[in-house]
Amino acid sequence: MSKDTNQKSIVARLGGQKFIVLLVVFVLFAVFAIASPDFRKYTTILSIMDYSYYIVLMAIGVTFPLITGGVDLSIGTGLICYSLAGGFLVVQKGWPVAAGLLVSVLFGIVIGLANGVLIAVMDLPPFLATLCTCMITRGLGSICSKNFGISWPTAGTEGSWFRKIFKITLENNTKIPIGFLWMLIIVIIMAFVLNHTKIGRYTIAIGSNKEAAILSGINVKFYHIMAYVISGFFAGLAAIAYSAVFATVQPGTGAGFELEAIGGAIIGGVSATGGAGSIEGAFIGVFVICLLKTGLPFIGLQANWQQIITGLVLIGAVLVDIIKKRREAK
Repeated sequence: MSKDTNQKSIVARLGGQKFIVLLVVFVLFAVFAIASPDFRKYTTILSIMDYSYYIVLMAIGVTFPLITGGVDLSIGTGLICYSLAGGFLVVQKGWPVAAGLLVSVLFGIVIGLANGVLIAVMDLPPFLATLCTCMITRGLGSICSKNFGISWPTAGTEGSWFRKIFKITLENNTKIPIGFLWMLIIVIIMAFVLNHTKIGRYTIAIGSNKEAAILSGINVKFYHIMAYVISGFFAGLAAIAYSAVFATVQPGTGAGFELEAIGGAIIGGVSATGGAGSIEGAFIGVFVICLLKTGLPFIGLQANWQQIITGLVLIGAVLVDIIKKRREAK
């Protein structure tokens, strides 16, 4: 089989997986809607959208480290830390909301840069390096907020304009989740970045064969670092989304958010061993996670069962990835 034919075959399989995952999303929604009339309420749809924004943003960002063959475990607690830091400056120090939001994003970039340096330059294992920064951001978040929850300006008050980025309220009190439109735009942009720019192509090259990438003249350390900077940047954006849709940000939380983002990305076809994946696949995969977490309580399955079923779905996605890799190797 020629190289071009093999690449087309890989693309076809990835496309097929995305179609299957999209079908799973529709099937899950239909099952929950049939099983529970309450699930069909518009308020439930709004709840799913609110929950999805920050997970989608984290999943888009973490796709880059995953494709390099690494991982970023700091994005969950990091999200909370960045939101607490920005919120503290706004609420306690009187900074403009725009400045607080900017600090959240910059904080994410700094942690992403630290992760990249630890992994690409100091050669620490990605799991260990990002686990350490996960613990650091969790502690920093508590320090920034002095162990108190932070409430960003609530809807209708001065400075609450940023909440309208994700949800607007019409005169008849109908809420429109326009954040979903922004997610689609971001997915399109980042899909282009991954597939049609140097940083995207080199990220894939690093995950496919790092040694070959070095021999071909790619500045592997730089682009490896950039993968984690992108992840940190999107964790900062996720902090903005979280601050916008929830009333209060509590210190010490966020652990587990990263697993939902990583799980969604892998379900959507991002290879668990690196070298392949797509932004649109990660986007679709996140909604499998969101629907399971939101829908299972409507059919009487509580938190423990939610975790078990989500874990089984993730195992299935990893097995599919392993089977694909074995077929490609033949």
